[in-house]
Amino acid sequence: MRYLLAVLIFLGFLWPGFIWASEPSQQDKQLEEIIVKGVKIITPTKQPDETVYTGLEVTQKGLEIQGEKAKTNVYEALSIVPGVVFEGIDPYNLTSEQMNVRIRGVRGYLGAMTIEGVPNYGGNPMGPRAYVYDLENFESIAIYKGAVPGDLGSGVGNRAGAIELKPKWAKAESGIEFSQSFGAYDYTRSFIRGDSGSTGPLDTRMSFSFSYTQADKWKGPGDIGPRYNFNTTIVQPLGERLEIDFFGNWNEIQHDKYRYLTYAQARNLETYRRLDFNETTAGKPVDDQNYYKYNREWHRNRDFIVPIRIKPYEVIDITVKPYVIDEDANIRDGVPGGPTGARMQERIRNINKKGVVSEASFESSLFKMALGYHFEAAEMEISSRNWGITPQNTLVYQGIGITGSAGTAYINSPYAKIAGTIDKFDWQVGAKYFSFKDSDSEGYVSDPKDPWRLIRAPDFDREGRTYDVWLPTLGLSYKITESLEVYTSYGKNFIRPYAYVPLVNLYNNNRSKFQSAGITLNDLFKGYDIEESNNVDVGLRLHEGYFEINPTFFYSKHDKLLTTIYDPRVGLNYQQNVGKATGYGIELGTSVYLSDWLTIFANPTYVHLTYDEDIVYRGAVLSTEGKQVTDTPRWTVASGIIAKWKNFEIIPKVRYIGKRYGDAEHKEEVPSYAVFDLKISYTKENLPFISQVKNLGMSLEFDNIFNKKYISLINAMDDALSGSTTYGVGAPFTVKASISLAF
Repeated sequence: MRYLLAVLIFLGFLWPGFIWASEPSQQDKQLEEIIVKGVKIITPTKQPDETVYTGLEVTQKGLEIQGEKAKTNVYEALSIVPGVVFEGIDPYNLTSEQMNVRIRGVRGYLGAMTIEGVPNYGGNPMGPRAYVYDLENFESIAIYKGAVPGDLGSGVGNRAGAIELKPKWAKAESGIEFSQSFGAYDYTRSFIRGDSGSTGPLDTRMSFSFSYTQADKWKGPGDIGPRYNFNTTIVQPLGERLEIDFFGNWNEIQHDKYRYLTYAQARNLETYRRLDFNETTAGKPVDDQNYYKYNREWHRNRDFIVPIRIKPYEVIDITVKPYVIDEDANIRDGVPGGPTGARMQERIRNINKKGVVSEASFESSLFKMALGYHFEAAEMEISSRNWGITPQNTLVYQGIGITGSAGTAYINSPYAKIAGTIDKFDWQVGAKYFSFKDSDSEGYVSDPKDPWRLIRAPDFDREGRTYDVWLPTLGLSYKITESLEVYTSYGKNFIRPYAYVPLVNLYNNNRSKFQSAGITLNDLFKGYDIEESNNVDVGLRLHEGYFEINPTFFYSKHDKLLTTIYDPRVGLNYQQNVGKATGYGIELGTSVYLSDWLTIFANPTYVHLTYDEDIVYRGAVLSTEGKQVTDTPRWTVASGIIAKWKNFEIIPKVRYIGKRYGDAEHKEEVPSYAVFDLKISYTKENLPFISQVKNLGMSLEFDNIFNKKYISLINAMDDALSGSTTYGVGAPFTVKASISLAF
């Protein structure tokens, strides 16, 4: 790896065509400098070495207006962006994995999330960890839903776009921020952050924050939390041309789960809305699998990133970002099966990733260029253990069922970009190569006579493979006037193979059938491949003094999707990468600034995402061609008003989610719903009676004001069959209050 970094640095000096641009040029800022009255909560965004705006960014104010439930969840913070549909079941969004997000209809865990271009993701389930950060420590959050810039580390993929978290680095001035929040269901959250300011002979800047969060579940027994979060940043300039920074985040949470409903129960929320796990055991295993202590989660996540910024010449920038990301988790679920008829199954994750994102860049008056490389070595030890539930309310170890000794997987991903401006035209083009080398895995099963003893099982072995894909991007924009711009972009996105555990479990549960047919687990994995999508956006941005409007038409073609197939050799169904889908729609971001004190925003979206073909199930053809993909509403709207009066601010909001389906054949219809929220806040700067207090803030929030009973979370794969989907109930009316002080 040191040779690769040396080559990048050498190229940065030798060939003035590769840059990391630490600050946008004056030309970059032109679009954003059109000043309008009112409050901006979403703005167009792009990477520093690009010229065409292909993303949207939720500003600091956009994060603030969403209140408590957006403080610990990245997806909730993005839910006001057109095309983003986030669904949870906890009023504070503290449940780690009992949530779902779709971006233009594509499941969010098929997307990327980055900090400083460094990817955040895990396995089982695969995808970003949206619950591990305190958003008070970030300036803003950007999202790219179509074409994804190459310098955003994709991790396992970006078919659902890419999210970029922009840290609030240690400030040049010292200060302390503190907030204390309370709410229904014994909710409490304490947050404190301190900034040292520039200090010492080297003008070192440091920040440190800590938060503690705890709540009861809104239904059933058990707790959500405690959740602990530590965050620190260091900014260390070393002269005018070198800076070494540090970002560290440590998060730990444990919580009891909410129980999902069947479709029959979901249709009768008057009766089943508050159905949850059992508070006590009854000595009947098939019922005791729903004991709440057998259904809980524990997670610990640690991120450490060291951005090194070098500026050898005025027009050349070089960055090297080594990182270490670590995750441990234990998830417990009561499930049917085993000699007693019920089990508690533990899913255990130990994930460690080490890598570096390097980039050299150059900017001239004619164009910008960038060359980068992302390397990562990942060790993912993911296993499960089964515990039989006995009538005596005890657990008996039944073995692992199956496990694998996996080695290290590698990501190698170089990219290049060039961008420029010709009169009123902005243009950019780029290409990224992604290579994922999966490791060999040896299979083991538990000894039936001694569950703690493992036996080699060669038919469970899996050969390592290398998956790769080229990812081109293109962007064009034209400024018709200073306030009107048209643009288009193209990007190819992907997601590497996933859902390993369901395929392994299916083979394990039907091992004798596969062995009789001469089929090994490795044979099944030969049908796994990279999912791909081609995405095109066409839109315009109109900025006039009292309003902004940003309609965007998007089109996507998805290939090699993980889809259920029927195998007549064994009479079973399992998933392979053979599906195709087509998507299109329109997003309309709108803000109206009626005065300095009144802003109205409305962000409707129409999404059409359907399978191109029918699915064959048990030899029968299921009618899925042309039907909307599971859990994808055609219409959604996020809208609200920001009204100011002196030091007060009133923000009513509404979120509308259209009709959806819980299965691929549309037999399980989930009705549309609208939820209304209200936030009232008071802010006072420079208190006259306490000179040390720079800012005092107080807020009162009312979520789901009309106590709407609705299904929020649909827990299903895109090709789910009727009867296989479970449903999560949306949180009821909830009141929250907060007070904050800045010194």
